[in-house]
Amino acid sequence: MHEGFLVYANSKYLKWAVALSVASIAAYIFYEPIDEHNGGTVLGYILGTVGVLLIFWLTWLGIRKRQYGAHFRLTGWVSAHVYLGLSLIVVATLHTGFQFDWNLHTLAYALMIIVIVSGIFGIYAYARFPRLVSENRRGVSMDDLLTQIGDLDRECRQLAISLPDEVSSLILKSCEETIIGGSIFRILSGKASNCPSDAAFTQLRTLISTVDQEHALSTRKLLVLTGKKCGLLGTVRRDIQLKALMDIWLRVHVPVTIALLVALTVHIISVFYYW
Repeated sequence: MHEGFLVYANSKYLKWAVALSVASIAAYIFYEPIDEHNGGTVLGYILGTVGVLLIFWLTWLGIRKRQYGAHFRLTGWVSAHVYLGLSLIVVATLHTGFQFDWNLHTLAYALMIIVIVSGIFGIYAYARFPRLVSENRRGVSMDDLLTQIGDLDRECRQLAISLPDEVSSLILKSCEETIIGGSIFRILSGKASNCPSDAAFTQLRTLISTVDQEHALSTRKLLVLTGKKCGLLGTVRRDIQLKALMDIWLRVHVPVTIALLVALTVHIISVFYYW
């Protein structure tokens, strides 16, 4: 779908966005304010009005597009949302006259940039990550992956029963203390530092040359099984990481959009109050 909205209707909304940006830049260049460019000039008010209308309209589109089932209609909403949203960078920046300070309009501008950047990341995420998820799983479902890990744990436990404590303790710790998921930072990293299963695999490689001959074959089998488990754990963690990355941008995009609307409303009220 990402390719569809990027070129929807012969890139109609891209052309609109470019036209709006070029018109805004031309107006900024040729308009001569009495003092200097800022949001309080005639052009500043015009660009500010255009920017506010765009923001509220695009927010409405973000809600409205979820109510349409037809592919072409949904693609059109998304295309407008993306391209006209990007044009806001030009319109809003020229509205400020490149004047920023510790004030409300700068806060609104910063929130707008965060919304746009998070939206850009969202486009990238939905364009790239679904394919990576498919490649990572190689046609195996998450339930099947977890089932395979559970089966390996049971097989490892059975083999470890008759082995020395130094080996069986590694397997027991691997089976009971391995964690999938965890904190948001751990999930987004896709890695698990100090993973008991990784530690067991590393130590088994060392122990395999020191165990008694009668335990060597079982220890070697444990090494192979633990290696398979570590590979499956890596696949599962990568899957969770990719899905989290596809989801987290919305957890920024939506709340910051709400904050932006509040900041804009207060900004507009204050402008009319002090006018």
